[in-house]
Amino acid sequence: MRNLLRFLVRNYAFLLFLFLEAVSLVMVFSYNSFQRSRFLNSANFISASLYNTTSSVLQYFELRRVNEELANENAYLRSVLDGGTADIKAIADSVILTNELPDSNFVFRAARIINNSANKQQNYITLDKGLDDGIKADQGILAPEGVVGVITSVSNSYASGLSLLNPRWSISAKLKKSGYYGSLHWDGRNYREADLQEIPIHVNLATGDTVVTSGYSSIFPEGLLIGTILSFDQPQGENYYNIKVQLAVDFKSIRYVHVIENVKKEELKDLENKVINGAGIN
Repeated sequence: MRNLLRFLVRNYAFLLFLFLEAVSLVMVFSYNSFQRSRFLNSANFISASLYNTTSSVLQYFELRRVNEELANENAYLRSVLDGGTADIKAIADSVILTNELPDSNFVFRAARIINNSANKQQNYITLDKGLDDGIKADQGILAPEGVVGVITSVSNSYASGLSLLNPRWSISAKLKKSGYYGSLHWDGRNYREADLQEIPIHVNLATGDTVVTSGYSSIFPEGLLIGTILSFDQPQGENYYNIKVQLAVDFKSIRYVHVIENVKKEELKDLENKVINGAGIN
């Protein structure tokens, strides 16, 4: 303790300088929007670069599992081609898929996860692709097993977003068997489970029923796998089920994903905005 006091007395001028410097930097970044924006962008770039380096090392030790996942995905794509359910065209590093609906066009871009969380109350995901690769905000994230999340922020080289394991985001989902749709929301507990809400109690349900994207969104096409019904009950006096869904994606093991772009999204938004604003209504 005596040595510490001697050190503080001997170096008080330098320590005071560091303290005042830190205070001044905090004030500059807090009260000047331009400096704050540049600082946040630099911090995000540095952290993303560190995530990328760490992820590259981990990737080397998981090549066997990655190869198995790629083989399974190739088998799925081959079955789609042979079955004639979709028109798939390879363009550069992307895949353009025209779904069963002729007016629904989506571009799939491959990306690697460089940071991901599954045990927090609000979980995020970071990818190694950004604006330079055609990635934009409000694009969907899809793993070979099913839906992962949505892009919210993009820099030139990286993108980050919300995963299904984030209470701030919900997804429109439907029962594949009956077509009834509702909202899928994570309750912040088990990273393998989520809640499907707004399904009426007159609908026939069974454990194991498949839950997919409804298509009532400009982010995801219809029919992408989300999970299966794990359990359900009928609350007394309520009009809707309590449905627990087991998510298809294991968020602790995913490494590679596809980012989905709806090439007709802006056209759809413009049309919906005209209806909302009353354009063309006499």
